Amino acid sequence: MPKLALYVPLKAKPGKESDIAAFLKSALPLVQDEPGTLTWYAIEEGPGAYAIFDTFDTEEDRQAHLDGKVAAALMEKAGDLFAEPPQIHKLTLLAAK
Repeated sequence: MPKLALYVPLKAKPGKESDIAAFLKSALPLVQDEPGTLTWYAIEEGPGAYAIFDTFDTEEDRQAHLDGKVAAALMEKAGDLFAEPPQIHKLTLLAAK
C-alpha cells in the first residue's frame, strides 16, 4: 500500500478550463516516466475546479515528483491558468484498497 500522497486543488481562471484540462492530460506521459509515482490522477471536481492526486511509497519518491517536470510545468503555467497559486498538500495515507 502506498504510504504518502499529494493533493493539489486547482481553480481555473475564467475561460481557461479547456486549457487546464489539456495541460493535465498532456502531463500523463511525463508522470509515466517517474517510477516512484505509483498512481497519478488528474481530476475535474466541478466547473472550474480541478485537482491532482498522486501516491508514493517514500518521501524521496514524493520529493522527486515535486522536483520533476510536471511540477515545473505546473508552476510555469500557474499565473496564466489558475485563479490562485496551486496549494500542495502533503498527505499520509492511513488505509487503501
